[in-house]
Amino acid sequence: MPADFIKRETADGSDTLYSARLGEAYHSLNGSLTESRHVFLEAGLHALHRKDVCVFEVGLGTGLNALLTWQAAVAENLTITYHSIEAFPLDTALTSTLRFPLAAPNLPANALARLHAAPWDQPSALDSAFTLFKHQGDVLKFPFADYAPGYDLVYFDAFAPDIQPELWEEALFRRLYDVMHAGGILVTYCAKGEVRRRLQRAGFITERLPGPPGKREMLRARRQNGE
Repeated sequence: MPADFIKRETADGSDTLYSARLGEAYHSLNGSLTESRHVFLEAGLHALHRKDVCVFEVGLGTGLNALLTWQAAVAENLTITYHSIEAFPLDTALTSTLRFPLAAPNLPANALARLHAAPWDQPSALDSAFTLFKHQGDVLKFPFADYAPGYDLVYFDAFAPDIQPELWEEALFRRLYDVMHAGGILVTYCAKGEVRRRLQRAGFITERLPGPPGKREMLRARRQNGE
C-alpha cells in the first residue's frame, strides 16, 4: 500500500484517509459515518436479529466499523466477538487524528484509540459487551476455523476490486461461506455484477440493496438456513 494517505473530511463531517496515488479512500467521501452505518450496521448487524454475534471483518482500516459495532453492542445489549484482519495496519500517528463525531456516544472518549492500541493476534475484552480480536496478515491465508466455530456476520470492507482484485475472487467467498453459521450475513459496499455472481457461485443468496449516499446499490449475501 502507498504511504501517501492523508486525512480528509467527508460530507457528513467525519474523516477518512485518502491516497492520491490510488485514487481511493478508506471510506466514502460522501460520508464515512453514513456509509459505515448504512452498509455494515443497518444492512448487516441489525438484519441478523441476534443478541450474541461473532463478526469477521475483512479490513480493519481506520477502525470505524469496529467502533460503530462496539457502540451498538453497548447501546443495544448485544454480546459481540469481533475478529478483524488487516494486512497493512495504519500508523497510530494517523489514526489518532481521525474524528468521527457522534459515532459512539455510549463509549469512552478514547474508544477509537483503545481499538488501535489493542494487541494483535490475541483477544482484548474492551468491555463486557465487546471483545476485539485483531489479526495482522493476509486474509487469503487466514485459518478461520482456528479462531471460531463459526461466524454470524462478515463485513467485507476491502479496497475496491480494481485496487485489491485478489480479495474479491470466488475462492475467498467460498471459504467465508464454509465458516459462516446458517443464516449468516455478508455485507459489502461493492455492487459490481461480477462480485455478485462470484458470491452466488460460492453458495450465497444475494440481494441488491439501496446504497449509501453516492452509491446506487450495495450487496447483502446470506448463507442459507439448514446448510
